[in-house]
Parts: sequence; C-alpha cells; structure tokens
Amino acid sequence: GRAGTRRGMEAAAPGRCRGCLGLVWALLVAALAAGSCHGNSVERKIYIPLNRTAPCVRLLNATHQIGCQSSISGDTGVIHVVEKEEDLRWVLADGPHPPYMILLDGNLFNRKVLLQLKGTSRVSGLAVAVANPSPPQGFSPGLKCPNDGFGVYSKDYGPEFAHCNTTVWNPLGSGISYEDFDFPIFLLEDANETQVIKQCYLDHNVPRDGSAPEYPLCAMQLFSHMHAVTSTVTCMRRSSLQSTFSINPEIVCDPLLDYNVWSTLQPINSSGKVDPEREVIMVATRIDSHSFFWNIAPGAEGAVSSFVTHLAAAEALHKAPDVPLLPRNVMFTFFQGETFDYIGSSRMVYDMEQDKFPLRLDNIHSFVELNQVALRNGSILWMHTDPVSRMNQSVDVQVKNLLDTLSRSSVGSAVTLREAGFSQPLPPSSFQRFLRARHIPGVVLTDHRTAFQNRYYQSMYDTPENIGMQYPEGLSPEETLEYVTDTAKALAEVATVVARALYGLAGGTNSTSAIQADPKTVTRMLYGFLIKMNNSWFQSIIKPDLKGILGDVPQHYVAVSSPVNTTYLVQYVLANLTGTVVNLTKEECLNPEKNPHSEREMFEYSWVQGSLDPNSTARVPFCVRSGVRLSKALSPAFELRQWGSREYSTWTESRWKDIRARIFLVASRELEIITLVLGIAILVLSLLATYFINAKADVLFSLPRDPGAVAY
Repeated sequence: GRAGTRRGMEAAAPGRCRGCLGLVWALLVAALAAGSCHGNSVERKIYIPLNRTAPCVRLLNATHQIGCQSSISGDTGVIHVVEKEEDLRWVLADGPHPPYMILLDGNLFNRKVLLQLKGTSRVSGLAVAVANPSPPQGFSPGLKCPNDGFGVYSKDYGPEFAHCNTTVWNPLGSGISYEDFDFPIFLLEDANETQVIKQCYLDHNVPRDGSAPEYPLCAMQLFSHMHAVTSTVTCMRRSSLQSTFSINPEIVCDPLLDYNVWSTLQPINSSGKVDPEREVIMVATRIDSHSFFWNIAPGAEGAVSSFVTHLAAAEALHKAPDVPLLPRNVMFTFFQGETFDYIGSSRMVYDMEQDKFPLRLDNIHSFVELNQVALRNGSILWMHTDPVSRMNQSVDVQVKNLLDTLSRSSVGSAVTLREAGFSQPLPPSSFQRFLRARHIPGVVLTDHRTAFQNRYYQSMYDTPENIGMQYPEGLSPEETLEYVTDTAKALAEVATVVARALYGLAGGTNSTSAIQADPKTVTRMLYGFLIKMNNSWFQSIIKPDLKGILGDVPQHYVAVSSPVNTTYLVQYVLANLTGTVVNLTKEECLNPEKNPHSEREMFEYSWVQGSLDPNSTARVPFCVRSGVRLSKALSPAFELRQWGSREYSTWTESRWKDIRARIFLVASRELEIITLVLGIAILVLSLLATYFINAKADVLFSLPRDPGAVAY
C-alpha cells in the first residue's frame, strides 16, 4: 500500500511542477493587466500634456490645400525658444540636435519668419505664444484682397476694380493663413503653459558658454495629422466613393457650412412666395470670422461690431408704432461663412434664383449692409456704392435717394455719414454677390474710406480691446454685463441712424425721433459675443436643451458642424429683441400646429429658459413668438456637386483623428540605443531561462524522498 502511494506521489510531481509554472504565468499576466490599468499614471510621470492649445488645420478649395499638419504619428523635436530673430540661427544652422520644435514669441509670428522655417528640414513644428499686448504694428494673416475672384468685379464687370487694382483693402494682410505648411503649428492659449515650456527649456536646453546643452533635453510632440490632401475636388471624390461602396465609409473632408439667420419687420409666409409687387429693403451683415488657428476667431471689429449694431437697429425699428402700415417690408439678414468666399450670401442668392426662398431677387428694393463700423475716425461713417451699376441712370437715381435718406437720418446725431466717392469700388461685402445676379441699388456702411482701419483683420488679436471695450476694475460678472461702455454707446448711435434710415426707406412718414437704439442692449450683446457667452441674459433667452452651447470664450468660426453657437445665439437674441411674449403653455408653444390661431406659417415659437426667480433657484420659462428663421448656408457648389467651381465657394475642412500636444525629457540617441539593446538582451535571457526551467521542471520541482518510507 505504501509503495503504491509513493508511486502515485512521484507521478503527480511533474503535474505539480506544471501547475507551479502555470501559476507563474498567471501572475505575470495579472501583473501586465494591472500595468495596463495603471499605465496612464506612468504616462503622466513622463509627459506633461498641453491642454490649452489651438492647432492650425488643413482647409481645401477647388485648386489648393492650405494650413498645417503633422506626420501620422505626430512630430517631435527639441524645444528652442525664439524671442528675437537672431535666435533663429541656432535652429537653422548652429544647433546640434535637430529637428527643433520652436516656441515662437507672438511678435515674431509673421510671413518672413514662417517662410524661413518652411524651407528647412531642421524644424519639426512650431508653438506660438500669444503676444500681450497685441503687436503694435498690426497683424493680419488674411489676404490683402479678401475673397478675391468671388465678388462682383471681374474682367467682365468693372475690370479696373478687379483684384483690388484700385484699392488694397487689407494692406497688412500677409496671406500666411492661405499658405500650406508641412509641419504642425499650434497656438498656446494659456500663459501658464507657455511658462512651463520656457522653464523646461531653461532647465535643460539653454546652451552653456557657447557649447551645446547636454542630455536629457526638453522636447515637444505635436499631433495634428490631416486626412484630406490636394484639393476639395480630390477629397470630395474620395469621400463620395467611400460613401457609395463602403459599409463604413471614411470621410476625409467636410464642406464648410452653417445657417443664415433672417427675419422680416412685417411677418411673411415662410412656406409660400412673397407677392412680386411687394418691395423689401434688405439689411445684411456677416456673423463669422477667421484666424490662422482653428476655432480662434474673436472677430470683434471684423464681424461682431456690425452684427451687434444690426441687431440693435432691428430692435429699435420694431418698436416704431406704425410698423404694420409701412408700404415696404424690411428684411434683417445675418450671413454665415462670408469669410470663405461668401458662402451664406451666394447660397441665398442661389435659392432666390431657384425659387427655393420666400423672396425673389425682384422683391429687393434696395440693399443696406453693415460692415466694419466700430473704429470710426471721429464721427465719420463711410457710404460705399458700386460705380459700375450706377452708370445705369435709373439705378443711380435710386442710389442717390438711398444716400440722401441715410444722410438725413444722421442729422443731429453723433454720426456723420459721407459718401466714399463715385470712383471708389465696393469693399469686400455680401452685397457684391447680389450685384452679380442683379443691379440692385445698395450701400455698404464702413468705418474706412479706403483701406481697413482694422489692423488685426481675420486674426486672433481682433479682440474686445481692439474696439476699445474697457471696464472698471472690481466689477462682478453681472455688473460687467450691464456696464455701458463707450463702445456700446458709439455702436448704439450707428444703430439709431440705420434704424431711422430703414424707417424712411420703408416709406415711413412720421417723426423718427422716437426710434432709438438702446445702449444697454448693445453692451449686453458685446459682452456676450466677445467676452463671456455663458452669462445670465443669454441663459434666459435660449431653449433649455441648448444651454450646452454657452461656452466661456466666444469664437465665430463657421466650422462644419452646424449650427454653431454664434448662429443659435444670433437667432435667439434677434427673437428676443423683435419677438413677442405670448401666453401659451409649454405644450402649446412646442406644438403650435395644434393651435388653429397660431399662424404657424407666419411665426416661429420658442419655449425659452427665462430668468431665475429672485426667490428661488428655479427659472421662469416663457414662450416667444417671432419671425426669425434659419436658411442653409452651404455653398451651391456642393448642391450641384461642382467641386471645382470658380463661381461658388468650394472650401472644405479636413478631418483628423487626434489633436494634442505634450512635452517631455528625451535622452540621447546613444542612450536610447543602449537601453533598447539591454532590453532586448534581458528579454532573450528571460525567454532562455523560462525555456530551461520548463525543460528541467521535473528535476527542479520534484518532491524530496520521504526518509521514513521503505520499499519492499
């Protein structure tokens, strides 16, 4: 019996050894699993992420690609701080550790420097620190002749004015936004993160006594690989083929699109057609802006000053008592995507021509556009008209009447209106797209006679400070919202003049002294659209399900996901200023078609959050009835699938997978190779040891003989 027991134990020994080995493997797998769970903590010890950055991304049109991108795995380089042009020599020639990631002072972010960096393989990327204060010499990455080729002037219409031959509107425009860079460029929005990078550079990368710094060195890695290449024609064709033949299509680019916002002084049937005999005065402005970096588009002078003035004029005109009796209607229009070759206005003209809009071009009696209006030289506001269409006598008579009405409306105000001159062409404006279709009498109001007053056109520095917005220190957010700035007062004066002129153009005959824009409304809008969208007034006028759009820092880039927050807010501000509060329940407001008296074709109904009840934390919602509507702002080129069009805008934005930036310490190439070789050696030794342990398991893990056991 004992002998049998022993033989059984000996037979079990190898099995136990295998069990021990299995336990070792199980522990190893568990350790790896635990490591994967906590791997992010190891990553945090190695890398410092840069969370407040904005990338330069790739945009495409019918013929070109512009913008920036990294390689597919990101681009890495040793950091070098460049605060003066002499510092570039280390990067371009002397430095022994290329490629370099440059931390560039914002005052050096210009065409001359960028083209030097573009022509070398010693640069892997660029991080730009915001200049504070803004560059005194001005900075505009846009074109000297904005939207050239898509306005009204061409070889067939006013060739002497085409391509800004007469007037260079944006003389400071460097055009770098329209260059193509094969390395990533990021904006550092947070001064604290910029300081962290500089400190890392000072600790590790500064050359000592003229000699190269020793390892480890501080490095940066930027990820911004773009999926689209070459042009809109190429990327849209690829996306179209993917959508046709693939179950899971990989779209590589998207058209820039959004919605125009519009309403009328007297309600019209949105689903029908306005009577051909009915005349409408069209008032227009743009609501989008742009800069070199993605979604960094404050546009204080370039867009916000004009559309805030427009909104204030709409409110003032709606308060006139005899509005329903005016012989002509007034249409308030806010165009999206105008920065990119007039996307919004060209689409509305197209829809009018195709009978896809309630109004036709023939209904437009005259056109008034508000352009950049916040930087007036003294009290002067310039009236620009089109000299080519005015060669037609009947058009010229109507234009003169338009100019006279505007001039009379400014009498007694702090605004002086002057005509820019008969030989002066129109500045870049939405009105030009309407003139391409029909000779319409019109005027564009600006603060400049020739070149822009705005030294920061289409740049990150077109901020509230650029238009003189200043607040006393120590104000709470609520007090800042209500504080009436000098800028608000000046724009309210312009809005008053515009509203009174529109009243006269619409056929009003009564005194206009009561038509007055409210500076308090203007200051609230400026605060909300330029400083902080998430404020108590904006919170009270939007739908409850839209409260997520109220970010802290307002940006006005058109983008590809629509509507963007600017569009929504212009829509609800216009509804609040021109609409009526109606006594309807939430159910009735959300489903007006169930109410036979709602006139659903004439009005839009919105159930908005309302203000906070002073005695509780709950809001008091209400229903607003208005004539505010949205219409698509997608270039007709994409409706017609004419991706190579020279008639319409063809701008698209590339898709990407990952946008991020981080810094870390990098070892020398020699140390990295030694570490790799040692790692491989240890791995090989581990595998060999595991093999021999497994092969000799029966010997290594056999049980000792029991000295008391005797075999017979």
